[in-house]
Amino acid sequence: MSRFMRLSMLLVCGLVLASCATQPIPAQIDLPGFWMGLWHGFISLFSLIASIFTDVRVYAYPNNGGWYDFGFMLGILVWAGGGAARR
Repeated sequence: MSRFMRLSMLLVCGLVLASCATQPIPAQIDLPGFWMGLWHGFISLFSLIASIFTDVRVYAYPNNGGWYDFGFMLGILVWAGGGAARR
């Protein structure tokens, strides 16, 4: 078999196995949203360092979904400087 075929089969098997994964439905009422995601993105480096020594999580789960993710990524990009940091 060619290398491309083996890689394709591995990718398909990984996708099939990942499609079976489910997340439990959160029982909380007030889940973290965009603003908490933004804050967690800002403090992600400090949370990462603290998670090595204590029981601190870098990412909040359960959260509000896409808006939390967007805020988290935006917070990381603002903290890290985005693409302008190279200049």
